[in-house]
Amino acid sequence: MENRVEEKNRFPPFQGLYDPQFEHDSCGVGFVCDILGRRSNGIITQGLGVLNRLAHRGAVGSDPKTGDGAGILIQTPHEFFNKVAKALKISLPLPGFYATGLVFLPQDKDERCYCKEVFQTAIKEQGQVLLGWRVVPTDSSSIGEGAKSTQPAFEQVFIARSPKIKSQLEFERKLYVIRRKIENIIGSSGLAQKKSFYITNISSRTFSYKGLLMLG
Repeated sequence: MENRVEEKNRFPPFQGLYDPQFEHDSCGVGFVCDILGRRSNGIITQGLGVLNRLAHRGAVGSDPKTGDGAGILIQTPHEFFNKVAKALKISLPLPGFYATGLVFLPQDKDERCYCKEVFQTAIKEQGQVLLGWRVVPTDSSSIGEGAKSTQPAFEQVFIARSPKIKSQLEFERKLYVIRRKIENIIGSSGLAQKKSFYITNISSRTFSYKGLLMLG
C-alpha cells in the first residue's frame, strides 16, 4: 500500500534519512540564484517572474485581489540603499556593518511615533545605533479594497553595528534580540492599530519586501 501511495504522489521511496511521510503541502516558494554568487538585477527580475507564476499561495476571500500576501527575499542591495540613504542625509557604513529592514507601522501619526521610540530604546539597550528611517515608495493601484482598508505605513529602518561587535553573526544575534523586544513591547501595548505593526526582517545580510497583494 505504501508503495502505491508513494507512486501516486510521485514521492521517492523511503531511503537514508528521507521518509515520504514527512512530505506536506505549503505555500509556494521559488528560488533563483547565480551559482557563482554574482549579484544582478536579472536575478530579481527572474525571481519576480517566479512569484507571478505561483498562483496559489493562500486563502482569498470575497475580494479576489486580497489574499494573504506575497513577498521576495533578496541579498542586501548596498549600492541602492547607500544612494537613497544619502538623499536623506543618512551615512551608511560598509556592507555588513549596518542592518536594515522593512517595517509596517500604524497609519496614526502618534502611534507610529510611539513604535519608532520603542525601536530607538531597544536598539540603544543592545548597544547599537539607530541611523534613521526612510519612507518607502508604494503603489497601491493594483491591490484589493480589503488590503487598502488596512494598509499600514511602510518605512525602512537603518541600524549601525557597534564597534564592539566582532562578527556579522554576532550582529545578527543582536538584531534578533532587538526585533523580539520590539515585537513583545508593541504586541502587549494598548495601541489601537498595533495589528498594523509588523517587522518583515532586520538583517545585515538580506532584505525582504512584502505586501498584502495577489500575483499570478
